[in-house]
Amino acid sequence: MSSPSGSAAPAFPPGDPPGGRRALAVWGIGVAVYFVAVIFRTSLGVAGLDAADRFHVGASALSTFSILQLLVYAGMQIPVGLLVDRLGTKKVLAIGAVLFTAGQLGFALSPSYGTALAARALLGCGDAMTFISVLRLGTRWFPARRGPMIGQLAALAGMAGNLVSTLVLARLLHGVGWTAAFAGSALAGVVVLVLLLLFLKDHPEGHEPEPLPHQGAAYVRRQIAASWREPGTRLGMWVHFTTQFPAMVFLLLWGMPFLVEAQGLTRATAGELLTLVVLSNMAVGLVYGQIVARHHTARLPLALGTVAATALMWAVTLAYPGGRAPMWLLVVLCVVLGACGPASMIGFDFARPANPPERQGTASGITNMGGFVASMTTLFAIGVLLDGTGDDYTVAFSAVFVLQALGVSQILRLRRRVARRERERLVASRVETVHVPV
Repeated sequence: MSSPSGSAAPAFPPGDPPGGRRALAVWGIGVAVYFVAVIFRTSLGVAGLDAADRFHVGASALSTFSILQLLVYAGMQIPVGLLVDRLGTKKVLAIGAVLFTAGQLGFALSPSYGTALAARALLGCGDAMTFISVLRLGTRWFPARRGPMIGQLAALAGMAGNLVSTLVLARLLHGVGWTAAFAGSALAGVVVLVLLLLFLKDHPEGHEPEPLPHQGAAYVRRQIAASWREPGTRLGMWVHFTTQFPAMVFLLLWGMPFLVEAQGLTRATAGELLTLVVLSNMAVGLVYGQIVARHHTARLPLALGTVAATALMWAVTLAYPGGRAPMWLLVVLCVVLGACGPASMIGFDFARPANPPERQGTASGITNMGGFVASMTTLFAIGVLLDGTGDDYTVAFSAVFVLQALGVSQILRLRRRVARRERERLVASRVETVHVPV
């Protein structure tokens, strides 16, 4: 059985870890680190207008905060994947916690736009080390059949962090001020760092990974090339690219300005709608996780259905006569945007079975890079278009459709190749099972 490149379709050994309460406890510590990282990542989403006033900047400069943070995040994904495969989860998560905590504290104390940019870049670097590490932790502690649900639950914890940012940090910001709110939140980073140093373990006893070859440039090239050759990795990246960014852009920066300046809502009402996106994400994540775990063939219909629904709701909202959509339409838009995060997790469900355990970090890094590249591109495009059109949000948010069209074209191009590759792997695994001596 051969792949499109002529190599044999790999059949990966079963060797599933048992899961259980200890697995939940260890994995929960990793998830807590990711939870705090998302609070810090999305804190600018509720402070965008305050940041513009504090640093005296316009839309383009304001978007640079998030663009730089995501640029660092996206650029770090493959290096972090390699580090996770090489060093293990605990070391990489610890480094990440130190960096994102320092970045949040630096942002609190920044006296100027330049130092604030540097702090967000540092935060993005630490944040980049969390999610891939948590995904790898899940594959090391839980059986493979639990993979889709474990991934969705990890993402759910991230959205809970977004919820904390929207509800708690927003109130702190307007209650105790910029410095106290951001510096106080940095204490959460110290807490999770202590927890992971004391209690987190990379894998259960008896499930140690195979030793990797000597590290060097050749190893790095092999890991990246082998992961990229798998069409499942590439499809996973494009699914993540196409599904994640509409909600990410809305929550990370432009949702609050759009709802307040373009739709005429109060900050309180806009904050409630942002919260609705997060709550919808958490509910849809549980549903999508269950569906994909039970019906593997539902992956692509769910992803493409989410893209279609998102495009439709943005089109209706932006084209609404008079420029201001009614509240019911904004509510539906936010509910649909909530499905973007869970749909992006389906990308990992294409990459995970396509790669052996020793490449999971690298493959996850490639996949995770997709959505953040799309988010970074859209954040920049919206900022430039707002400045260039005198804050015309209809024109600016039309950038969403361009990125969606690009992503869908790549998904459709790769889908048959991935289906063929997965059939080859399934047949190969069945043949190996038949020949295992009893």
